[in-house]
Amino acid sequence: MKFSETGFNHDIMRGLEAMNFVEMTPVQEETIPVILEGRDLIGCAQTGTGKTAAYTLPLLNRLVEEGNPDNYIKTLIVVPTRELAQQIDQQFEGFAYFLPVSHTVVYGGGDGRGWDIQKQGMVMGAEIVIATPGRLIAHLQNSGIDLSHVKYLVLDEADRMLDMGFFDDIMTIVKQLPQEERQTLMFSATLPPKIRQLARQILKNPAEINIAVSKPNEAIEQSAYICREDQKMKLIEEIFPQPEGSRTIIFSSSKQKVKNLAFTLKRMQLNAAAMHSDLEQAQREEVMLDFRNGKINILVATDVVSRGIDIDGIGLILNYDVPRDPEDYIHRIGRTARADATGAAITFVGNAEQGKFHRIEQLIEREIPKIVLPESVGQGPEYQPDLQRRSSDGRRPQGKKHHKRYAPREGRGHSEKGLHAENRDLKLPKPHIEDGANQVAQAGQPVPSGEAPRRRRKRGGRKHHRSGNPPQGEQKSMESVSTPRIEAKPSDGNRRPDVSGREGNANRSGNRNRHGGNRHRRPAGSGNRPAKPVENQAPPTPAKKPESKPAGKKLFGFLRFGRKK
Repeated sequence: MKFSETGFNHDIMRGLEAMNFVEMTPVQEETIPVILEGRDLIGCAQTGTGKTAAYTLPLLNRLVEEGNPDNYIKTLIVVPTRELAQQIDQQFEGFAYFLPVSHTVVYGGGDGRGWDIQKQGMVMGAEIVIATPGRLIAHLQNSGIDLSHVKYLVLDEADRMLDMGFFDDIMTIVKQLPQEERQTLMFSATLPPKIRQLARQILKNPAEINIAVSKPNEAIEQSAYICREDQKMKLIEEIFPQPEGSRTIIFSSSKQKVKNLAFTLKRMQLNAAAMHSDLEQAQREEVMLDFRNGKINILVATDVVSRGIDIDGIGLILNYDVPRDPEDYIHRIGRTARADATGAAITFVGNAEQGKFHRIEQLIEREIPKIVLPESVGQGPEYQPDLQRRSSDGRRPQGKKHHKRYAPREGRGHSEKGLHAENRDLKLPKPHIEDGANQVAQAGQPVPSGEAPRRRRKRGGRKHHRSGNPPQGEQKSMESVSTPRIEAKPSDGNRRPDVSGREGNANRSGNRNRHGGNRHRRPAGSGNRPAKPVENQAPPTPAKKPESKPAGKKLFGFLRFGRKK
């Protein structure tokens, strides 16, 4: 179907001819008539199918027919990222070039001047506002923006906004809009349950359009390398031995990897640049402009550019890491093969990422071909996602919990639960008992007089009284046990007699605390222990008395006035 058959305004058709828009895509054929009727819509289609033009053109046509004599904001488009907001604003500039329709873009990351420009554009009554949720709420709270006359609300990349945690912000914005006379359009690449929950809250009897849900473009040639983490950089050197002619985007899951990859590619004399959220807004705009103009051939980026970025001539998408969400894989590779073009997508699958990559294959219902690693890189692991010990989200597989087994402590005896796994089946011999009395006691026979069984001291058992008296039941048997008497040795005058049976004992039990240290020591010369004389020791000097200062007031820190005598 051609655009000339839709009945658009003459000035809109002039803009389409200038931009060389002739044939409509399938999503545009089904979406444009529904929007022109005034119904709510939830549209789901793969990336690169022209969703932006599918709602931009009919909204422009209705705004031209209705007019805006009072300069109110009549159309609000909410998007997740700054880059997507800028791209939609550029498309409005092309489509509305011959139309008397004003539009402004609102996003964060700028300076105070950018804030004032955005505020002035909305206060003066721009008919179309393209905004990110956070910055729009900031203007609602501080700039006095009036959204009570909005007739058209568009949520583009709604699934991405929910993934970024903008659900509450979206509901806050919706409460500022009129509820009765409002047409709401929601576009998403996927339809998870959270999207349907949001649609039930803000849409009224919507028409649903699904075109190839969660399926990448068939014009993309997909492949994968099964490798280790340390082999990925070697694969980069093999794929880019010399500067490439077409544009390439390398996606990574972390900002630090993006920085390292961009630095490595620059050392290989390649024209590469990094794109991540740590860059200032001016730097991000400069990088994207250089990539569009061809000054940069390789763009290393995080998922910040995986949604809605429409750049012609991207021939290769390289996934340095497997994305965490399978839907993000579709958005990544959707940057290539746009507008009936062809492209390629290569993914590096690490040993720990096989489970996530297998979920991607299940989502797209297609097995992606695996390429053999080059000889210079070495041999990689086998692709066995079902045999991984850990699941793709990093958690242990559910089932019986794994408890650590410890070796038995000394003196506690041996038990099967306390053994290591490798010694579980070994039968340890019972400890040998040399005392005959213990053997008789274990056999159940009465103990002869004069002998007492040895008691093993157990942890947490009964303890004797501090006075040293045994329990009442054991007093009779303990009396018959003869204790050897230790005689005290004569003292040499400087040492106390050793009654512990150990000669030369320096730390006596009377002076030690329970931790083994001498916390309270007797000072020299106290008690019965004489102090050792110290030779060649100078007599102590008497302490000096502090000089008395005259009392008085202090003036300027250096004058002092004394009292009169």
